[in-house]
Amino acid sequence: MKATYTYGELAKLTETLLTALYGYSPAEARITAEVLVEADARNIPSHGVSRLDFYWENLKGGFAKPGAEPDIRYETPSSLVVDGHDGVGPYIADFSVRRILEKAEKQGSAFCSVRNSNHFGIAGFWAEKAAYKDMIGLAFTNTRPCGIPTFGRERVLGTNPICAAIPCGGDSPWIFMLDMATTTVAHGKVEVYDRRKQTMPAGWAVDDKGVVMHDATAFEKLFWANPQFGGHLYLGGEGEESGGHKGFGLGLLVELLCSGLSLGVASYDTFQKGKGSGITHFFGAIRLDLFGDAQALKAHIRGILDHIKNGAKAEGQGRIYLHGEKEAESRARALTNGITLDEATCTMLESLRAKAGLSGD
Repeated sequence: MKATYTYGELAKLTETLLTALYGYSPAEARITAEVLVEADARNIPSHGVSRLDFYWENLKGGFAKPGAEPDIRYETPSSLVVDGHDGVGPYIADFSVRRILEKAEKQGSAFCSVRNSNHFGIAGFWAEKAAYKDMIGLAFTNTRPCGIPTFGRERVLGTNPICAAIPCGGDSPWIFMLDMATTTVAHGKVEVYDRRKQTMPAGWAVDDKGVVMHDATAFEKLFWANPQFGGHLYLGGEGEESGGHKGFGLGLLVELLCSGLSLGVASYDTFQKGKGSGITHFFGAIRLDLFGDAQALKAHIRGILDHIKNGAKAEGQGRIYLHGEKEAESRARALTNGITLDEATCTMLESLRAKAGLSGD
């Protein structure tokens, strides 16, 4: 059955499971629980508490190492390179973002590349931390190999999400938030379709022969059974006619910023047994006042967004959504009405409760 939790209840349960069962420190558990519950509150279930199952597998496989402390391997007044030593992804991201925000406040802008990390949750959670301080925030990451390059059939790059957050003032959303996989969808969304036994649209994924797949469960079986062939298509789909090479190019750009600038592991070499996960990230923060008065800039940006939002609608459509708007509205509803989890996620949580020896209260 589905179940509804308050934000606080779900965060507390997630934090408790992470400390009692996963061996996370209180600090690691707190930030990880916050990132996961934020995703569910924003109606991004692919990156919500359902990720606990993935985190458990990473823990058992030796890819994630709770207790590992990130350290700075290279630093300038406006940049740093962090080695996460295969620790907890959100904890490493928090360490890194806090430091670039400190640097950007002094220098105007700052950037960080990270190697040897793990899944860090929704990219928007990190980019918006800069927006809270009247800065443009950037957050990119590579992933395990998922995507097929244009004219290829071998899985070499990740879903490689890209996120930019720009404060714009005014009514909700007061942050323009572009947060997207460079593949047509993130792999977590396919997992949601698998759990819910839904059919995938064309353009999401292909099999090991390059044939489009619609069966999410069959694709999941192929994905985990065959580590090399068959996978996600990039934005634009197959070939060049619909712009598939552009999505592939965006994914490759993310790879170079994350893995290239950190001297880290590329997607195609992540999750090698005995070597940790090797996931890499890239973060940036740029103060608005580098370009003039921050309040005036936000008002001007708001005006541009409002003009687009209030433009003529397509037939049968009543609204144009700004990026980040649906998520902000979902979060507001969740804080009032609670967060409803699907049956599969509830079953997983009950299983984890049992493993941890926790009551169902």
